[in-house]
Amino acid sequence: MVDDCSTAGPHSSLKPWLNNCLLSHFIISISSLNFWADLKQVERGGGEEKMLSKMLACGKVYISESRNRAALESIERAAKLFPEAAIVNKFIDDTYNRVGYTIVSRLTPKPSQDSCPLKDAVFAIVKVALETIDFELHSGTHPRLGVVDHICFHPLAHASLDQTAVVAKSLAADIGSKLKVPTFLYGAAGERGRLLDSVRRELGYFKPNSGSILWSGGSKSESLPLEPDAGPTQVSPTKGVILIGTTHWVANYNVPVFSTDIAAVRRIAKHVSERGGGLPSVQAMGLAHGDDITEVACNLLKPNEVGGDRIQVEVERLAKEEGLCVGKGYFTDLIPDEIIERYMKLSSH
Repeated sequence: MVDDCSTAGPHSSLKPWLNNCLLSHFIISISSLNFWADLKQVERGGGEEKMLSKMLACGKVYISESRNRAALESIERAAKLFPEAAIVNKFIDDTYNRVGYTIVSRLTPKPSQDSCPLKDAVFAIVKVALETIDFELHSGTHPRLGVVDHICFHPLAHASLDQTAVVAKSLAADIGSKLKVPTFLYGAAGERGRLLDSVRRELGYFKPNSGSILWSGGSKSESLPLEPDAGPTQVSPTKGVILIGTTHWVANYNVPVFSTDIAAVRRIAKHVSERGGGLPSVQAMGLAHGDDITEVACNLLKPNEVGGDRIQVEVERLAKEEGLCVGKGYFTDLIPDEIIERYMKLSSH
């Protein structure tokens, strides 16, 4: 960063370092500008070759662990073995005992079933997570179904859902055959047209298994109510299951409510969600988040139409009716433009 390069006084020994730092920042900036210029050229109808080189996709990987730093360090080292893919964001929530990684890579026009940097990096993350984390020892107030709870691929720039679906299907097949974990597909990657929330509902995701607010330990049964798309039909309590899908961009926006009245916050979440007659394309649930806070945790399926600001206003309105106070909400990831820009900076090094 330029701020890190600033210096004062006649320290001539710093000049070579300063020049290199400024040059590096200049190259990164030019690389990002060239990327956006190429995208604009494609959008104007030209530059087919440039379009093919600007196909990007990201995978969001949600892991049921945040407090075991040694495990997370091993997971991140595994991802770095694939330099064409980059972790552009990491969101740790120690209260939920959950971490989310956003990994980005370029795609070819026809991604290979055998080799793809994005798939390879995500597979490495999954493999190490399963080796270093015991699902039976996990406890938290965020619902989950496995060590690696959820992986979602999103097309960026000029990639398509079909291209990212190829990556998702190939990853699911590898996880099922090589790591022996039941894997379920949804969205554009699923042949049955299943939605994420419907698969989760059938697998018991929304029902706390240890009291009214806590998810603790692994599955109480080795049998599954659904047949997985890949992997065994029996579930290991130390690993759980994995859901993998492909959709257009989904944003996660959480609003803290300063109350321990979980029933009241669940009522708010129900009335915010489309399923409960609330905002279109919004899914929401109430989750305990620490000793004095309960969150309205939202998935925004069409964030360009219903964004965080609208969620915030609606939660505040409903909370007022319940006599509760609300804090400022937050997103758990960057927006797509920021993800692309950060990837371009990292890949230009």
